[in-house]
Amino acid sequence: MSDLFASAGLENAAPRPLADRLRPQKLAEVVGQEHLTGEGGALTRMIANRSLGSLVFWGPPGTGKTTVARLLAREVNLHFEQVSAIFTGVADLKKVFEAARGRRAIGQGTLLFVDEIHRFNRAQQDGFLPVMEDGTITLIGATTENPSFELNAALLSRSRVLVFKALDAEAIDRLLQRAETLEERRLPLDADAREALAGMADGDGRYLLGLVEELLALPDGPDLDVAGLAATMQKRAPIYDKAQDEHYNLLSCFHKSLRGSDVNGAMYWAARMLTGGEDPGTVFRRLCCAASEDVGMADPQAMPQVVAAWSAFERVGWPEGRLFLAQAIAYVATAPKSNASYSAFNAALALAQKTGSLAPPKAILNAPTKLMKELGYHAGYQYDHDFPDAFAGQQFFPEELAGDPRAEFYAPNERGFEREVKKRLEYWARLRVERQGGD
Repeated sequence: MSDLFASAGLENAAPRPLADRLRPQKLAEVVGQEHLTGEGGALTRMIANRSLGSLVFWGPPGTGKTTVARLLAREVNLHFEQVSAIFTGVADLKKVFEAARGRRAIGQGTLLFVDEIHRFNRAQQDGFLPVMEDGTITLIGATTENPSFELNAALLSRSRVLVFKALDAEAIDRLLQRAETLEERRLPLDADAREALAGMADGDGRYLLGLVEELLALPDGPDLDVAGLAATMQKRAPIYDKAQDEHYNLLSCFHKSLRGSDVNGAMYWAARMLTGGEDPGTVFRRLCCAASEDVGMADPQAMPQVVAAWSAFERVGWPEGRLFLAQAIAYVATAPKSNASYSAFNAALALAQKTGSLAPPKAILNAPTKLMKELGYHAGYQYDHDFPDAFAGQQFFPEELAGDPRAEFYAPNERGFEREVKKRLEYWARLRVERQGGD
């Protein structure tokens, strides 16, 4: 296509997007990935040692994965071939592999860049293995999803995963300055609006330069403030795939903030999910889990507080419903913490699996038939309400586990309401010894 423009004398008239015109020409010009491309970076070392192998680039969109792959091919003198897993089938890949074999026969290697490689199914991913192993191609796959979950173990074992980071404030500012230098025009933004523009990009350099191109095309006028920028540009939602990796990442951040009693962190991660389009019910479900797993008996009111807030939210809806969500987050995050009940039940499950179907004490079994009474069912059962403090102190475990220290599951701590529970259990333990005739 470029030859057609040139032959017609129109090569200078062909429009090129700003992102393409600013595309780095060498690795040192790539911004935001200095841990890979800077001095001492992983890719810098590979090139210096001439030891480039197959790679997986994992990171959000607009962080330079395609650009870096192109530059690597140039640095090590490999033919660059690019395909997308969205548009490429098995027949297309076979043609790519055959062409690579032809180049190899005349001494030219091939770097095959596969965008969205996680979209290939397992069988398609296995198809790369033979041509990787025999050196027909050097594969670089790009993915926005966690390779551990989305790529075959065999493919991963033959590749090195390199993580690309979302562009930080410094990298974004460098991109803005480069764009202004190239266009010989300053962005029509005041300082706050310039910062807001970076926030709109959400770490995506390609998207940022698209916004910049629109702003530089505006007619001359006064600088835009934040409100003016918002009115001029349409802000996109932060990158957040509710069904994929980022969904679980942010949920993990939210739950760990609750567990760590960081109310501000918990509110921030909840806000991140909601502004990304997450269903508020997902946040409430996680709050319920934290109220039981991490607060537990240290504050038994945490669970009803969350359930009541959830019910109120469903009755009132958004935006007023955020009042109830905020209150529930604050309650769980600031409540005293104990996982004693959760840990106790896990221990009980483990012991039950190990010990099998042990017979329960006959005294605590009902005897609705004459035969069962004759067999001793219910004989000797002590009705707790007939005793002082409504506590008989009898034994409820199978005989084989009576007195077994492994059966001491629940160990309340000294935090919150659980301190009172601990006192109560210690009191009953003393009574049990007395009423069972112990020392």
